[in-house]
Amino acid sequence: MKLPIQLSKDSREPIYHQIEQQLKALIAGGHLSAGVALPSIRVLSKELEVSVITTRRAYQNLENDGFIKTIQGKGTFVAELDTSLKQATKEAAVFDVFHQAIETALSYDYTTEQIEEIFQTTLQKTERRN
Repeated sequence: MKLPIQLSKDSREPIYHQIEQQLKALIAGGHLSAGVALPSIRVLSKELEVSVITTRRAYQNLENDGFIKTIQGKGTFVAELDTSLKQATKEAAVFDVFHQAIETALSYDYTTEQIEEIFQTTLQKTERRN
């Protein structure tokens, strides 16, 4: 299974964190169901062209957070998540993106009203496309 993970080498965010966040989004968003087998650390490392250590760190963090589980001799699988964890993960991801966008707008001296107007315009354009 090839995972739709896109890494940015130019990002200030560490590669392991990019992998971790994108896998969380795939799991919490329902794109990867509980019980689905994930690629081994070596296979995913090769696909993404990153070190095994980087991929292992992402997998360990995901396992510690309860998103995946590893069964010795069988592989790594998507864990069963309760609804509240899925919801909290989605909310945190959206909050982080909005927070970053607002911080950027404020750094350019936009007012709250201007930021709200940009948000509404963007929302309307997005709704028209969907």
